[in-house]
Amino acid sequence: VQLVESGGGLVQAGGSLRLSCATSGFTFEDYAIGWFRQAPGKGREDVSAILISDGSTWYAPAVKGRFTISSDNAAKTVTLQMNSLKPEDTAVYYCAAAPGIIHISSIQITAYDHWGQGTQVTVSP
Repeated sequence: VQLVESGGGLVQAGGSLRLSCATSGFTFEDYAIGWFRQAPGKGREDVSAILISDGSTWYAPAVKGRFTISSDNAAKTVTLQMNSLKPEDTAVYYCAAAPGIIHISSIQITAYDHWGQGTQVTVSP
């Protein structure tokens, strides 16, 4: 099982970035894929998630309306489009995979059993 994030970088406040999570080694449609972030000195925070089987999504209140999660089932890739970025969005962003999820709104971080290595997102004021 492998998850590989890409697309991080440095952007000014108000700008946009598009993160991608390329997956392999598991049945994509049987999983939920989540995005998380961790800022220096802080715990890992849920950002967004998508249930691949039905496309249902969940967003943290801090990013709702600014971030959009989507999946390309043929490419087994999940994308996080991040718009109107703020300095407080600065963090390492991780994607993770969770099997056997029925409802995306009730997913817990402990359900994720495979993680990527992370990609740095830095938003300057």
